[in-house]
Amino acid sequence: MGWRWVSEFAGSEFSTAVPPQGAYVPAVVHGGIAYSAGMTPRRHGELVMTGVVGRDLDVATAREAAGLAAGNALTAVVEAVGLPGIVRTLKMTVFIAAVDGFTAHSAVADGASTVLRERLGERGVVARSAVGVRTLPAGAPVEVELVVAVTA
Repeated sequence: MGWRWVSEFAGSEFSTAVPPQGAYVPAVVHGGIAYSAGMTPRRHGELVMTGVVGRDLDVATAREAAGLAAGNALTAVVEAVGLPGIVRTLKMTVFIAAVDGFTAHSAVADGASTVLRERLGERGVVARSAVGVRTLPAGAPVEVELVVAVTA
């Protein structure tokens, strides 16, 4: 299971459970820090939720989408360094496609925070930003990025 990506630049190939949807890699590690690409609520590369929060999705469904996206971001980092290589999560940004006037961004982002804490325990407690936006790639309702301290 996984997706095969062949790099024209590095001449390497790898499989990933979180296939890139464009010209990027799922995670980059540099100087003891791993940066995930922005991840949306996908399973096996397929977007499973679309729409705008407050119009097409309620807060509970958007929270679930944020959890799935956070799980994908964490998977990208784990594939890069292994689960034991994660020292702790440092920063998470949750982007939420929402209707004008929406103010429950933190409630949506809590779904992402919950997944990190469930999977990493205290290493998953993270500083976080929840940002409302007009649109996200492929009509996704949420997108999550992680910054993680890793063993060098």
